[in-house]
Amino acid sequence: MSAERAAPAAAQLRQVLEQPVFVDGANRAFGELTLEHARARAQELRAATGWGPTVRVAPVAAAWSQLAKEMQTRGAATVAELDPELVLSIAPKLWVLFPGAGVAPG
Repeated sequence: MSAERAAPAAAQLRQVLEQPVFVDGANRAFGELTLEHARARAQELRAATGWGPTVRVAPVAAAWSQLAKEMQTRGAATVAELDPELVLSIAPKLWVLFPGAGVAPG
C-alpha cells in the first residue's frame, strides 16, 4: 500500500475502532470488544429477530457471530487485534458503521 493510501486507511481504521457499541450494559469502543462481547451481541440480536421489521436484524446477528468466529480462530483478544481489512469490511455488516455511511476523513 502506498504511503498516500496508508494514511487515510489508518485514519479510517482508527475511527471504526473508536466507534461506541452498546454491549454488556455499557458503551464500549468497538476495538476494545472481546470475544465474549461479540458472542453476547450476537445472542442479543438473535433474540430480537422475529418477523416483520425485526427480520432485518438477522443478518446483523449473523455478522456478530462471524466476528466471534474470526476472533476465536485468529486468537484475537479484542477486535483491534484483527486484520485491519477484516475490521473495515465487517463493520458495516455489524451496524458499527451503517452500510453506505462513509468514514469521515481523519
